[in-house]
Amino acid sequence: MIKTLLSLFLVSGLLSSCDSNRIYETNHDFEGQTWKINEMPEFEFRIDDTRKKYNLYCNIRNSIEYPYSRIFITYRLQDSTNYELQSKLSTQDLFDTKTGSPLGSSGLGDIYDHRFPILSNYEFKMPGKYTIQLEQFSRQDTLKGVLAVGVRVETAELPQ
Repeated sequence: MIKTLLSLFLVSGLLSSCDSNRIYETNHDFEGQTWKINEMPEFEFRIDDTRKKYNLYCNIRNSIEYPYSRIFITYRLQDSTNYELQSKLSTQDLFDTKTGSPLGSSGLGDIYDHRFPILSNYEFKMPGKYTIQLEQFSRQDTLKGVLAVGVRVETAELPQ
């Protein structure tokens, strides 16, 4: 029993240390595997150390039911006073444009995970709460085949 508990403790310690740069990461699941145009998930995170630089990513989980090769997402980064610090339309490939083969990593058959950079080496001027809002920007009101979107914030690694 003690050996089992010790093994569990060591494994959990190793797993958490593998992702030591992560400050925040969460995903928003869409009902019915569709992202409706009026759904604009918000992700709130806290920055305490303004001396560090940060990388911000958009996570996307899609199935092969997604009807296009690319996805268009607008992100908005706001501080705690709702002042907009950054806003940009981002275009990302989910499928190879020539072959139609899915891109990203797959662990569940026809479901694929992607992580795209939003901001790299970003410097937050003030400590506090920040919000990122993601909005799908397509020609359809409903994007079929999008299971989830999310945000990851991590400290930028210094060059070795």
